[in-house]
Amino acid sequence: MELVVIRHGETQANAEGRYQGALDIGLNESGQRHIARLADEVAATQAPFDRLLASPLLQTTESAAILSRQLGLPVELVPAFRERDVGLFEGLTLVEARTRYPELWARNITQRWAESPPGGETIDEVIARVSQGLTELVSTMQGERILLVAHGVVAKVIRAVTIAGFDDFFEWQLPNGGMLSVRLSLADGGPLRFSRPLDGCD
Repeated sequence: MELVVIRHGETQANAEGRYQGALDIGLNESGQRHIARLADEVAATQAPFDRLLASPLLQTTESAAILSRQLGLPVELVPAFRERDVGLFEGLTLVEARTRYPELWARNITQRWAESPPGGETIDEVIARVSQGLTELVSTMQGERILLVAHGVVAKVIRAVTIAGFDDFFEWQLPNGGMLSVRLSLADGGPLRFSRPLDGCD
């Protein structure tokens, strides 16, 4: 199975450098234009897709709707690929988060595997959720070519567990409207090739 991941188009929160997390925020005008251009490019240059999947958040469903019109595929929502919830940090800029929650900021709380800002998800929880979603895709869509509209942290996890490992997990970033392609199979025990580092390695 080939899985092509597209990160949703830009939102105003992205443009302002805010933690967007699991907030339902629609695309801004720039994001709408970018995804429309990308949809034209995908239709013209990519091999046909069998399915179009999306996270259920607004920024991904709006992006997927634009792609759907161009590709002629219905959008299927997959909750496993929603973005990480960053709790108290959601909607804040980096400066605001550092100012309001200095103790959490000093601990680099968003980049700890087993911890998160209060009310949020840990990275470990997101890895488990996304990994389960990938395993379910492979078990039900073998041989298909899938387009998934998802999020930045989700793309990080998919790349890390399938093709790249976790060495550059915190440095690598898929930009808004960027694309990532991975091949998944049930061979050799399943599609997930890499595990995140043990505690103490973060």
